[in-house]
Amino acid sequence: MKHQMRLSNLSDCLVFFDFDNTITPFDVLDDMIKRFAADKKWMAFEEAWREGRIGSRLCLKGQLESVRVTKPSLFKYLLPIKIDPHFASIFSMLKREGIKPVILSDSFTPIIEYILRNNGIRGVKVYANNLRFNKDRLVPSFPYQNKHCRRCAHCKKKNLLRKGIRDKMIIYIGDGLSDICPSQYSDLVFAKGSLLRHFREKKRLCVAFNSLDDIYSYFKGLEK
Repeated sequence: MKHQMRLSNLSDCLVFFDFDNTITPFDVLDDMIKRFAADKKWMAFEEAWREGRIGSRLCLKGQLESVRVTKPSLFKYLLPIKIDPHFASIFSMLKREGIKPVILSDSFTPIIEYILRNNGIRGVKVYANNLRFNKDRLVPSFPYQNKHCRRCAHCKKKNLLRKGIRDKMIIYIGDGLSDICPSQYSDLVFAKGSLLRHFREKKRLCVAFNSLDDIYSYFKGLEK
């Protein structure tokens, strides 16, 4: 990880968010797979991924083989999902500071953008995996994979560094295993869940948070 810093000026920052269980109150992708799986084969892929025997690309490809859902049915499921109410406040605050936050996710762009639109959020750049619909089958693709890394479906580090500017402080906000890699290249990390446990096990500095209310309060103290 880059040197851990304390913020003094919000306008000098680039801000990156994970999506599932960070902006949303639960892991939407995991819940979707459980809800629409036609068999239990997805569970073996989940176990293999958690044990580190396969990466998330192979895990997601294998799990979606079990899913049977049409596009209208999937979007009907996604429609009532609410995001953390403080994300809109953070988004407005960052816009006032001239900052365009970026979402880096190992989920799928159509799912993320649909949820954001339904919650009145527009104009956030999303980097995630892609998804197309073939009747009741979901066909994934991975435009941001790193061919030299077997761990992640979406190489968040690549997009974080691509967007990074040398004289800007990089802030990363996340909760899961897919957030470990990009957090190592960030100046300040807000962490919960398995990402927080990883930082504590490695005795690395981060800021623990429970919800985006904590992030909002932290940023609010830095506004001009």
